[in-house]
Amino acid sequence: MTMTRFREIFNEIGADTRYNLHSHTQFCDGHADMEEMVRGAIRAGLKHYGFSPHSPLTITSPCNMDAADVDAYMAEVRRLQLKYEGQIRLYAAMEVDYLGPQWGPASPAVRAYGLDYIIGSVHFVPSKNGVYADTDGPADRFARYVHEVFDDDLRYVVDRFFAQTQAMIEAGGLDIVGHFDKIGLNASAMCPGIENEPWYGRHIADTVDCIAAHGVAAEINTKALQRHGRFFPGTGWWPLLLRAGVPIVVNSDAHDPALTDAGRPEALDALKSMVP
Repeated sequence: MTMTRFREIFNEIGADTRYNLHSHTQFCDGHADMEEMVRGAIRAGLKHYGFSPHSPLTITSPCNMDAADVDAYMAEVRRLQLKYEGQIRLYAAMEVDYLGPQWGPASPAVRAYGLDYIIGSVHFVPSKNGVYADTDGPADRFARYVHEVFDDDLRYVVDRFFAQTQAMIEAGGLDIVGHFDKIGLNASAMCPGIENEPWYGRHIADTVDCIAAHGVAAEINTKALQRHGRFFPGTGWWPLLLRAGVPIVVNSDAHDPALTDAGRPEALDALKSMVP
């Protein structure tokens, strides 16, 4: 059970599709500062916009914000909310990784930030020796990690990714499950067709069941549409979400002001075509 404003925000947005609740800025691995992202969102016609920097972590990661910057981040959100009041609604969120009991959306430190909502995502997978490796990023780096950290056991990496995702949902504290099949992009680069394997499909179905059982929302992430021609999760899995009655948010995961709405119109059109 979360203690954020997500339900209020979700209900306020309602049927209005002019929103994006997943974006990154100078506080993590974004390519522009927060005000530039706000201006980009306004130019794109958005009326609701959420900042979701990669949260601080208990392990070292160049993509995540520093705990010492949290106060400055929250202060900048408040400044921009006042400056752009009446033009766009702005929200303070974070994308929080799950690292097992040591860190995740339910961690007391995260709950103390006073965020409007929390996106829970898995980017790091633990090896059999407990070493966390980043499974996101370039395909060649992923392949190197599978070889060096996971002893060439791709199946193990995929299994653990989904196990981590489900454990994160069960631990609670999150409002939105971020890009819950993103592992498929890099796994498919190493092993084409892996996402068509029955066991992979069972991971997806089990994750959807877990999301539905815990009453949280699922993200359709459009970041990879321009470069890779796909969404996270893939469109083939959307009917599972719809049949399960899972609340869906369509987010661009923008890191650049020109991409605040990138891929969202296409995803919204595809989603609309599936709804009776």
